[in-house]
Amino acid sequence: MIKQIFPLLLILVSSLAFSQQYQTISIQNLEHEINSLPVSADSKLNFNLEDSKKSVGLGVIYSLLLPGMGELYADAYDIGKYFTIADGVLWGTFIGMNIHANWQENNYKSYAESRAGISNENKDENYYATIGEYNSIDSYNDEKALERNFEDMYDPDFYFWKWNTNDERKTYRDMWTSSEQTKNDIRFIIGGLILNRVASAINAARLVTSYNNSLEEELSWNFSVGFVNKPTLPTSLNFNFTASF
Repeated sequence: MIKQIFPLLLILVSSLAFSQQYQTISIQNLEHEINSLPVSADSKLNFNLEDSKKSVGLGVIYSLLLPGMGELYADAYDIGKYFTIADGVLWGTFIGMNIHANWQENNYKSYAESRAGISNENKDENYYATIGEYNSIDSYNDEKALERNFEDMYDPDFYFWKWNTNDERKTYRDMWTSSEQTKNDIRFIIGGLILNRVASAINAARLVTSYNNSLEEELSWNFSVGFVNKPTLPTSLNFNFTASF
């Protein structure tokens, strides 16, 4: 019976010794591998939020190019979409009013050509304003001669006009005035486009700054790994995780 048990005990002891030796080698290899990493025992793998921050300048530029895009860049398009919608409405109004103003201009020029006998070739804006105030070029030149403003007189051969009736002149004047009013209104639309961009840019700068501040207030953490060497204890691995709110 003892002869049968002894070989089994010998095999068990040998296995335990081999296992202990293998564990020692494994720990030594693990220590060697970790020590070969470019971190010391006290170094930390720090993860900061600098790379996640956004540029205020980019947010401003985006909003100046297209209102609302700066807010989209700041992850706040729920606010920025109103600037984009306003920009679209303003552009639509600008295009529509330009088309209408051009139609009105062509309309009053055609009316003057057919009713007052003018030629639309090489005429400036002052000319079209003047012919709505006087029934003919003769009445205009006579008035300028009486005022001794001879330099303001028109050449009858090039600037001729003569309305058939006073009512025709008034009709033309109303058409010209309506066209000029539309052109003046377009200037307000242009001002609105500029103002919308400035307001969006200011809002984008505020939102990007708020976004960056919120990152700093969120969870920040770091992770460190290293060896702990104590005289009375075997070398051990040390893992540290810290979090702050």
